[in-house]
Amino acid sequence: MEFWHGFLLITSVHLLAAASPGPDFVLVSQQTLAKGRRTGLICSLGITLGLAVHIIYSVLGLATLIAHSQPLLTAIKWLGGCYLIYLGWQGIQAKPKKTSELANPAEPTTSGAHVSPDMLIKQTTSTNDTELSDKAISNKKPPTDTDSTASILRRGFFCNVFNPKAPVYFVAIFTLVLSPDIPLWQLAIYGVWMMVLQMAWFSTVVMLLSIPAIHRRFQRFEHWIDRVLGTAMIILGLNLILRSR
Repeated sequence: MEFWHGFLLITSVHLLAAASPGPDFVLVSQQTLAKGRRTGLICSLGITLGLAVHIIYSVLGLATLIAHSQPLLTAIKWLGGCYLIYLGWQGIQAKPKKTSELANPAEPTTSGAHVSPDMLIKQTTSTNDTELSDKAISNKKPPTDTDSTASILRRGFFCNVFNPKAPVYFVAIFTLVLSPDIPLWQLAIYGVWMMVLQMAWFSTVVMLLSIPAIHRRFQRFEHWIDRVLGTAMIILGLNLILRSR
């Protein structure tokens, strides 16, 4: 198989796989809406690093072994299901924010109306507050001891690693889509490119969800979004566990 032919196959197939709704998409959306752009991007990086694990064992020829081993698949399903339930439970426990924590929208004036000095000062202050809130969205809730960069990375990493559909997917990629006689260096390039595609897709999702105009619309209902997406994670987790029986 020619290099560029395989490259185009990998690009088209993996973009479709990355864009399909699943636990990774739910987690990235929840983290971005709840904690801002920075957390969403770090979580996306964790998911991408998790993908590297699947690529490595697939290149080594272990994907077929895992996909055809019922005990291994069952163990992965239980681990993945329990981890999704754990993440979902954290989302369900989200509490509404205080009014003082919500961004204050700017108050436009009516064209031609008389504006008193006090009103002008108030509007200027409100506009400045809005601009500051827009800038703060990307760094909302910076990592603390309980929400460090490492913990966010782990969250995304394990969410992807414990996905039981991954071994089956990579068996299809490395045995059906790509020829078995492809040299190792070419497989390595394909693997790195798949990670780039994964990171690019979720970074796009994060950037869209963290646009100030969009993010402000979600702020007042943020705890409900956390609870809904948390419930979705629990349902996905239970589905994995129940289907493993």
